[in-house]
Amino acid sequence: MSNLAGKVAIVTGAARGIGQAIALRLAADGADLALADLKTEWLDDTAAKVRALGRRAECFAVDVASSESVNAGVAAIVAAFGQVDILVNNAGITRDTLILRMTDADWDAVLDINLKGVFLMTRAVAKPMMRARGGAIVNVASVVGVTGNAGQANYTASKGGVIALTKTTAKELGSRNIRANAVAPGYIHTAMTEKLPEELRAQMVKLVPLARPGEPEDVANVVAFLAGPDAAYVNGQTIHVCGGMVM
Repeated sequence: MSNLAGKVAIVTGAARGIGQAIALRLAADGADLALADLKTEWLDDTAAKVRALGRRAECFAVDVASSESVNAGVAAIVAAFGQVDILVNNAGITRDTLILRMTDADWDAVLDINLKGVFLMTRAVAKPMMRARGGAIVNVASVVGVTGNAGQANYTASKGGVIALTKTTAKELGSRNIRANAVAPGYIHTAMTEKLPEELRAQMVKLVPLARPGEPEDVANVVAFLAGPDAAYVNGQTIHVCGGMVM
């Protein structure tokens, strides 16, 4: 396991699923957690579980699509913890439909949260990380940001943009010892995917060479690696956590 003792990590969208698994894994590795979401009451369960691991957890109301909210939220986190060492941009939504049926609102909502949110959070933490001469940013993209997927034009565009933004962030901030990497999950077993029709879930499993869905902890394990000292020379990369689905 990575040694994250003394580190402070921000995780967006940490209320459930992959985000909660990431927060708990970072806490298990020794980090204190700043949990950011638009509705902090969603985060109470995650915060309680982090504290049960003996780590500090504080919840912050942050709308990642709003620069004012992000800037105020990150300022509050720095004031509360005194530092920011790790940022995990996990917050995301879907508004799935075919291109011909997709509204402007469907497009804008997904791009604002999934892509603009990553930009705003990255910009906000860059200054305190630069002052500290170090940091790790891990962005949660998706395998469909590479492969594309019918019915998800907005989502695939946002996740493809996250992968490109990760590379640019790595190039711009690397000289300050700030690393930026991405994880691209495939078919992960969460409460959201559990609601999909059984036939569709079976079809998705057929696309995975390992012949099973992943678990949120599978993604969290890779995020913890990228956030920690074992990945000190890993920068600008996208690691697919998909059981080979990307192939």
